[in-house]
Amino acid sequence: MPGSQARNRVRDRNNVLNRPEFISLNQPPPGGRGREVRGPESSEGGPVADGGPKDASRWPEQDCMQLNPTFRGIAINSLLAIDISLSKRLGMCVGAHSPGAPLRSMVTLLAFTGHAFPWICGTLICLWRSNTLAGQEVLVNLLLALFLDLMTVAGMQKLVKRKGPWDYPPGLLDYIAMDMYSFPAAHASRAVMVCKFLLNHLVLAVPLRILLYLWAFLVGVSRVLLGKHHLSDVGCGFALGFLHFSLVESVWLDSATCQTLISFGTQTTAWLT
Repeated sequence: MPGSQARNRVRDRNNVLNRPEFISLNQPPPGGRGREVRGPESSEGGPVADGGPKDASRWPEQDCMQLNPTFRGIAINSLLAIDISLSKRLGMCVGAHSPGAPLRSMVTLLAFTGHAFPWICGTLICLWRSNTLAGQEVLVNLLLALFLDLMTVAGMQKLVKRKGPWDYPPGLLDYIAMDMYSFPAAHASRAVMVCKFLLNHLVLAVPLRILLYLWAFLVGVSRVLLGKHHLSDVGCGFALGFLHFSLVESVWLDSATCQTLISFGTQTTAWLT
């Protein structure tokens, strides 16, 4: 009857359970146990046939509202929100009109001291000018540690693809060092790795050792002040740098292997030139 069909359509529109966010309530319990829940009715007044386009049990999970999120999900989302909020508040040297704009040049220079480009170039120059076997051994292992840190961090950043708190485009030096994403912080990882390496293989006075630790910490903080990284990115970068140092120390190359690598590099350079 036309009048019956019109009443059924009005009833379907007024049925709250037919709204998309409540579709999960129409799904039967797993295993078919428990009280049967009646699905949405068709326009003719009967239930929708199994396998039809409106079968509530076949809706994908992402189309259903998660009415009871887990405690773990709430905790992770809360920590991420706190991390983003604090990182944006600490980005005091982001723009020309920010509160820390007068210190931006100094903070940028401090961050540059943790970049891969000056450390790799400086290590190569020192290796070229070194005349002792012990010095060449240390410099070759440092160079390998720098390349290990560079490739590992670049791979993790490419995998995670997390943007910075202010989502600024990377600069030219960032493209050269493949430091285009936020997680983990490459400068923080490199600073900690270099700091531990130098402290372990150089005889330094106590004030210099304290200054080296302070430098590594400030390099990581400078990236947060410039709005390039979150606090969690810098923390994970510190942990990753310590892991790189431990790995290099465990696979330390002896003097004979280092001399073989130096000879191979010299021959390759001569052949290319």
